[in-house]
Amino acid sequence: MTLSVVSNAGPLLVLAKLNVLHLLKNLYGQVYIPQAVYNETVVAGLHLGYEDAHNLRLFLNQVNWLPTVVKVPDDVVALPLDRGEQESIAFALSQKALLLMDEERGRAAARQRGLTVRGSLGILIAAYRQSSITADQLRFYFEQIMNRYDIWISSTLCLRLLAEVLDNEKAK
Repeated sequence: MTLSVVSNAGPLLVLAKLNVLHLLKNLYGQVYIPQAVYNETVVAGLHLGYEDAHNLRLFLNQVNWLPTVVKVPDDVVALPLDRGEQESIAFALSQKALLLMDEERGRAAARQRGLTVRGSLGILIAAYRQSSITADQLRFYFEQIMNRYDIWISSTLCLRLLAEVLDNEKAK
């Protein structure tokens, strides 16, 4: 059985900003995008004139990943999260899917419900481990994340994970 994958907004936007959305297709084949996430990332982003929203829409159209309408159960609606995070968690639960999410409260809520969660950094590391990107590319993308004003991922976390991944590879 193939693992289903559901994405929240964060990883989609980070990968769009880095221009590496193709890594999602390489790694997972298909990624499901809840309607609220699409509305947040593409519809609202295009309205505000964000280039990453344009890139994301082009990519989603190219790979034919259409947004999915999600029924959110009451216990998930009660979570203090935005609608995209609620729909992402609800859909991942219904599919027993891997959840792609960066937001810490959402990740904690998803893990409490037994979901496996991977963030933007984890996607890049998985791409490296599957030889979709080189060590130099991994360093470059992490460096971009650390230096961009519009990506809010801890530099400390970036440096720690990069060192762990590349040091482990050297030790092999």
